[in-house]
Amino acid sequence: MQALIAAAAQLRERAGAPRARDGSALPALILVTDAARHPDPLPAVGRLPQGSAVLLRDYEHPERAALAGALADACRLRGLALWVGADVELARSVNARALHLRERDLVAMRPARWHGVLTAAAHSAVALQRAHAIGADAAVLAPVFATASHPRSPSLGPAQVRALVRGAGLPVLALGGIDADNVARLLDCGVAGIAAVGAFIPRRGAGP
Repeated sequence: MQALIAAAAQLRERAGAPRARDGSALPALILVTDAARHPDPLPAVGRLPQGSAVLLRDYEHPERAALAGALADACRLRGLALWVGADVELARSVNARALHLRERDLVAMRPARWHGVLTAAAHSAVALQRAHAIGADAAVLAPVFATASHPRSPSLGPAQVRALVRGAGLPVLALGGIDADNVARLLDCGVAGIAAVGAFIPRRGAGP
């Protein structure tokens, strides 16, 4: 975990420590929720360094509102930012730091009822262009490496990530199969930080 934290901070500095349009710092490290692989994200949230973020995806979670509330409380206690995916009203209700749009939600205009930090998922140059066009503060580009969350999706790899970041026009965070063993491969790609699911799941036999 410490190696991942250090690498994320290094990526952010190499990218120029980008900020959102409102002047707030963008996080270098983001925990992405995934109930199928990580049913209780709260212990992992407790291990994140101050200034990191938690992205609530789990779009079909039966208790999503309750989970959002629990994450919001944990984030406030830890000095973390909560990002809520694809639900303006839920994001507003828990005072989320950012609204995160799925790639399929990228349309011609920024969500009318959201005035905070806006981020967007992207899997291609076209999606990055759309995110930039609607005024997103950052994009989350995936999948960088092969990932257990989407095993059938071809990964981009460092060379393609580097090319996409160069033409993106906005800060880009990397997602997909990133862990302490491969994060160094992203150091020269221009990404401003990393988002992950599996990297926060303790390995069998590992200590607390």
